[in-house]
Amino acid sequence: MERDTSMDYYTREEARELFRRANSFTDDELLSMDETEFRARVRERSHHTLEIQVYSAAYRNRTLQPSQADTAKRLLRIWRERGLSEDLPEYRYAGFLIGAAEKLSRGEPVDLTPYRPTPVTKEMEDHFFTIVKERRSVREFTDEDVPDEILEKVLEAGLWAAHGCNVQSIRYVIVREKNEPGLFKGSDVPGGPIHLVICQDMRCYRANDFTPVRNRLLDAGAAGQNIVLAAHAAGLEGVWLTFPGQEFTDRLRARFNLPDYIRLVTYVDVGYGDQTPHPPLRWDVKDTILARL
Repeated sequence: MERDTSMDYYTREEARELFRRANSFTDDELLSMDETEFRARVRERSHHTLEIQVYSAAYRNRTLQPSQADTAKRLLRIWRERGLSEDLPEYRYAGFLIGAAEKLSRGEPVDLTPYRPTPVTKEMEDHFFTIVKERRSVREFTDEDVPDEILEKVLEAGLWAAHGCNVQSIRYVIVREKNEPGLFKGSDVPGGPIHLVICQDMRCYRANDFTPVRNRLLDAGAAGQNIVLAAHAAGLEGVWLTFPGQEFTDRLRARFNLPDYIRLVTYVDVGYGDQTPHPPLRWDVKDTILARL
């Protein structure tokens, strides 16, 4: 029922059937499932069957049914049987949710204050909007090397972007132009010293195949937006680019022997910028509002 070419939403009946299928796997099927898909299913099922309900009940001081955590408990039992590390993020977060659900089922409160975000000061707010408004599409760069630790910080920001149902499909290919000159030939703009390719592991969406294709592309877009903002915040500049055609992506796929389940979506070139473009002026907000109630 997966729709790789449609942009339409599923009907309510189709979505209900896909939700039913998501809970219908036998233990043997879960034990033999591809690890990437299994881990994505743990994230997705924890989200849909427990995370939403835990936070709603905690906020409203309601009691959860003791069975609410059964799906997550079963998945973590399978996790242990598979011999996966209990230090991995899926296991640790699902374990937190199970503990919270058990408290709520006993009528006990769940204290979420330790996870409260850092209060945003006026200075932090000003810095954020400076980053947003002063980011530019820069196409000329110096020869200064960018340390790997800065690149990894930028890529980590992409992983912290919003992602539908937390299936976490984002993957990367990193190419320094000096190490593979010409691999990215064919782009319609001058290339940067480092190419950050945003990919998606489509096996993750087997855990969530009731999501329309447009939402999957938004997952990659959200990661890309975080990356260009984080690059500017880290002292880099860059330009968000589009693959010019199938030949381009086929060349990358062949060079890195990427399997079919890895989708190459877009890429961002980054480096230490060597130009200061004029701000590409924007419309006034009031001129863009189509309706307001």
